[in-house]
Amino acid sequence: MGVKEKSLGSPETVSKEENLHNLILFNDEVNSFDYVIDSLIAICGHDFLQAENCALIAHYKGKCVIKNGSLDALKPMKRELDFRDLTVEIN
Repeated sequence: MGVKEKSLGSPETVSKEENLHNLILFNDEVNSFDYVIDSLIAICGHDFLQAENCALIAHYKGKCVIKNGSLDALKPMKRELDFRDLTVEIN
Protein backbone atom coordinates (compact mmCIF):
# COMPACT_ATOMS: atom_id res chain seq x y z
CA MET A 1 0.00 0.00 0.00
CA GLY A 2 1.66 3.20 -1.19
CA VAL A 3 1.55 6.63 0.31
CA LYS A 4 -0.26 9.22 -1.77
CA GLU A 5 1.07 12.74 -1.71
CA LYS A 6 -1.34 15.59 -2.13
CA SER A 7 -0.15 18.07 -4.73
CA LEU A 8 -0.68 21.74 -4.03
CA GLY A 9 -0.18 22.57 -7.68
CA SER A 10 2.69 24.34 -9.28
CA PRO A 11 4.29 27.19 -7.31
CA GLU A 12 2.95 29.58 -9.96
CA THR A 13 -0.63 28.39 -9.41
CA VAL A 14 -0.37 28.63 -5.64
CA SER A 15 1.16 32.10 -5.93
CA LYS A 16 -1.68 33.32 -8.17
CA GLU A 17 -4.33 31.96 -5.79
CA GLU A 18 -2.72 33.72 -2.83
CA ASN A 19 -2.99 37.04 -4.68
CA LEU A 20 -6.73 36.70 -5.31
CA HIS A 21 -9.09 38.82 -3.27
CA ASN A 22 -12.88 39.01 -3.11
CA LEU A 23 -15.04 42.08 -3.55
CA ILE A 24 -18.08 41.52 -1.33
CA LEU A 25 -21.42 43.32 -1.55
CA PHE A 26 -23.42 43.56 1.69
CA ASN A 27 -27.18 43.91 1.94
CA ASP A 28 -28.58 47.26 2.96
CA GLU A 29 -32.08 48.58 3.44
CA VAL A 30 -31.44 51.79 1.50
CA ASN A 31 -30.68 51.01 -2.14
CA SER A 32 -33.23 49.56 -4.56
CA PHE A 33 -32.63 46.35 -6.49
CA ASP A 34 -32.58 48.30 -9.75
CA TYR A 35 -29.94 50.70 -8.41
CA VAL A 36 -27.71 47.85 -7.19
CA ILE A 37 -28.15 45.92 -10.45
CA ASP A 38 -27.35 48.99 -12.58
CA SER A 39 -24.26 49.68 -10.45
CA LEU A 40 -22.94 46.12 -10.78
CA ILE A 41 -23.44 46.22 -14.55
CA ALA A 42 -21.72 49.61 -14.92
CA ILE A 43 -18.81 49.07 -12.53
CA CYS A 44 -18.15 45.33 -12.35
CA GLY A 45 -19.01 44.45 -15.94
CA HIS A 46 -21.76 42.03 -14.95
CA ASP A 47 -24.51 41.16 -17.39
CA PHE A 48 -28.09 41.73 -16.20
CA LEU A 49 -28.68 38.18 -14.98
CA GLN A 50 -25.40 38.02 -13.04
CA ALA A 51 -26.05 41.42 -11.43
CA GLU A 52 -29.61 40.44 -10.53
CA ASN A 53 -28.44 37.16 -8.96
CA CYS A 54 -25.77 38.96 -6.91
CA ALA A 55 -28.35 41.49 -5.67
CA LEU A 56 -30.73 38.69 -4.66
CA ILE A 57 -28.01 36.68 -2.91
CA ALA A 58 -26.89 39.77 -0.96
CA HIS A 59 -30.51 40.49 -0.03
CA TYR A 60 -31.32 36.99 1.23
CA LYS A 61 -27.93 35.87 2.59
CA GLY A 62 -26.63 39.24 3.78
CA LYS A 63 -23.64 39.35 1.44
CA CYS A 64 -22.37 38.14 -1.92
CA VAL A 65 -18.96 37.90 -3.56
CA ILE A 66 -19.45 40.03 -6.66
CA LYS A 67 -15.93 39.89 -8.10
CA ASN A 68 -12.58 38.31 -7.41
CA GLY A 69 -9.16 39.29 -8.63
CA SER A 70 -6.04 41.17 -7.70
CA LEU A 71 -6.17 43.95 -5.16
CA ASP A 72 -5.13 46.43 -7.86
CA ALA A 73 -8.08 45.39 -10.05
CA LEU A 74 -10.65 45.46 -7.22
CA LYS A 75 -9.71 48.76 -5.52
CA PRO A 76 -11.11 51.04 -8.27
CA MET A 77 -14.35 49.04 -8.33
CA LYS A 78 -14.68 49.28 -4.55
CA ARG A 79 -14.02 53.01 -4.66
CA GLU A 80 -16.73 53.53 -7.30
CA LEU A 81 -19.24 51.31 -5.47
CA ASP A 82 -18.48 53.22 -2.24
CA PHE A 83 -19.12 56.46 -4.13
CA ARG A 84 -22.55 55.05 -5.06
CA ASP A 85 -23.22 54.35 -1.35
CA LEU A 86 -23.15 50.57 -1.70
CA THR A 87 -21.66 48.65 1.22
CA VAL A 88 -18.67 46.67 -0.06
CA GLU A 89 -15.35 45.37 1.22
CA ILE A 90 -12.30 43.61 -0.15
CA ASN A 91 -10.90 40.57 1.66
